[in-house]
Amino acid sequence: MTPAEALAALREAEARDGGALPLDRRRGALDALAATMLRRADGIAEAVDADYGGRCVEETLLAEVMLVVEAARYARGRLRRWARPRHVPAPVAFRPVRASVEPVPKGVVGIMAPWNYPVQLALLPAVDALAAGNRVALKPAEATPRTAALLADIVGEALGSDISRVVQGGPDVAADFAAQPWDHLVFTGGTGVGRSVMRAAADGLVPVTLELGGKCPAVVLPGADLRDAARAILAGKAVNAGQTCIAPDTVLLVGHGRDAFLRACRASGIGLPETAVVNARHSARLEALCEGAALTPLAEDGPGRRRAIALAEAPAGHALHREEIFGPVLAVVPVPDLGEAVAWIAARPAPLAIYLFGATAAEEARVADGTRSGAVVSGRCVEYAAFPALPFGGVGASGFGRRNGEAGFLEFSTMRARVAHGRWSLSRLLDPPRGARARALVRRLLR
Repeated sequence: MTPAEALAALREAEARDGGALPLDRRRGALDALAATMLRRADGIAEAVDADYGGRCVEETLLAEVMLVVEAARYARGRLRRWARPRHVPAPVAFRPVRASVEPVPKGVVGIMAPWNYPVQLALLPAVDALAAGNRVALKPAEATPRTAALLADIVGEALGSDISRVVQGGPDVAADFAAQPWDHLVFTGGTGVGRSVMRAAADGLVPVTLELGGKCPAVVLPGADLRDAARAILAGKAVNAGQTCIAPDTVLLVGHGRDAFLRACRASGIGLPETAVVNARHSARLEALCEGAALTPLAEDGPGRRRAIALAEAPAGHALHREEIFGPVLAVVPVPDLGEAVAWIAARPAPLAIYLFGATAAEEARVADGTRSGAVVSGRCVEYAAFPALPFGGVGASGFGRRNGEAGFLEFSTMRARVAHGRWSLSRLLDPPRGARARALVRRLLR
């Protein structure tokens, strides 16, 4: 099925069914998706493991299955309240009048998912879009073909072809998908490809949600317990072997030495991720990115493409300080004070998240006020993305738009105004033709 055929089929279903999905169908779809994900959980873990050449089963069950199940259940339980029209006040001059705003579905939403979380990042936006009453078309990543085929089977089983379609294929199909006149388009992936997707969508004036990347810094302040901070940072980095858009990318050490941080990292016992680098191409990209940097591995590499986390030090201007690492390499940069750390962050494109360790309330406020990011998180890394009620997204080069919970529901809704006027109001004194009394009234209002 081509992208154009998927869009046409969903538009036909929309017209046949009278437009938006009613609340009972939305709730049924969310229930069915959650149930199917739980029933197919082992198969999902097997498919992702095969595509990666080694993916931790627990990571897949938590990040790919449970996150989607929890999101679907959370949205299903709050859907009626989210979908309720909201009364808004009207100026005295227009009363009596009823004014409200109602969330209405946008229509058909296209979703382009990446390879690093091939199920989660296809279905979390789909949960939000379905909750808002839309139909969805998914384009899974071609780098994880077994998972893409299984995802098509799961979506067909849970949602049916009149609510969802899955389009599979390589880069040419992805480019065609991005160029279709969807009512909304979601892309998750790298910043460079995100720009291309946005350009393609612009021709059709298609609104876009972009979840991109960035260099998420972890700022370790003088008040931090270095062993606790190192363990939390490495735990976040080890998830999916660092192939996570919100993984800690660079550690900014304020008031702590590099050797002390290395000792704390070794003491954590976290060194070899349980998941492999996804493929040889991505492994070669990491090797090229680290050329010229000093690497200190925290463990021995494992079999296949299982690479140990390595601390990296590189001269100013090195690619490690400019490009998102997206793998089991953690750049370390000592800085003299918090002001320099804030300047380091502010000098780069806004990241999805900034992680703080040992920050006082005043230090946290200084970082929040002096930088831009999708989130500021203290004490741990990555885990905040699993909060179904917390809006998730980036700023600028790390993306825009929000998913999860009510924020995701609103992202895929159009807020339509509804107004019902009474038979008379003060404002009608200004209806044409306007005489001297109307002119005097206007001047009085202006005063």
